[in-house]
Amino acid sequence: MTLPRARDLYPVIEHTWPAARLFDLGLWRLREGRGSGSRTSAATLRDGEPTAADLAEAATAMRDMGQPPLFMIREGETALDRLLETESYVLRDPVTLYAAPVDAIATDPPPPITCFEIWPPLAAQEEIWAQGGIGPERLAVMHRAATPKTTIFGRIDDRPAGTGFVALDGRIAMVHALETRAQHRRRGMGRYMVQAMAFWAKAHGATHITLLVTGANLPANALYTSMGFQPVGHYHYRIKTETDEQA
Repeated sequence: MTLPRARDLYPVIEHTWPAARLFDLGLWRLREGRGSGSRTSAATLRDGEPTAADLAEAATAMRDMGQPPLFMIREGETALDRLLETESYVLRDPVTLYAAPVDAIATDPPPPITCFEIWPPLAAQEEIWAQGGIGPERLAVMHRAATPKTTIFGRIDDRPAGTGFVALDGRIAMVHALETRAQHRRRGMGRYMVQAMAFWAKAHGATHITLLVTGANLPANALYTSMGFQPVGHYHYRIKTETDEQA
């Protein structure tokens, strides 16, 4: 089965992990994230070849929203990347997009009483996310996603162990905010939760399951490749000032 390409997945990111506000300005598509991270705050190029003046226009609009000037550079946007580098924008968070046929992941179900589909998420899940740096601003992203969605709540030894969010855009599911508590890692919880998400996605008509991982997250990259996910594209950010936001 042919896997989706990077350009197929950019709109899936947009729909399954939406910004608080989205609007166009000149050559740009701008996002208001309200503290929910780079994916919901970065500007992207709609068309054309921007100049330094175009960058300045977008940067001013982002500062007016209380956000640092931040641009997402997708595959093929080498001219934009060079311009941003010239204008002293710093490279940040290279990301790999992964995809797999849903049937390749929804093979063996997780062990009994290990993974549960829950919407809206429980307080115990919110606590796990908070421990991993995923706070109310990102929880708000999950709630405003308008596509079919759910969370997976993982338990080990009858204790809360992990959580994650998955949403569907057409026939492509995308995993977000997968988090396992530190004391429960290396026990297969991440694998179990992704498998549960794949079964949920298949039941809702998905043909593929996808996710995105920063290059620095070596354990996650190793897990997903071991499960059969294949890299299908990349993107990265450039930012004018350093922040603590996550990709």
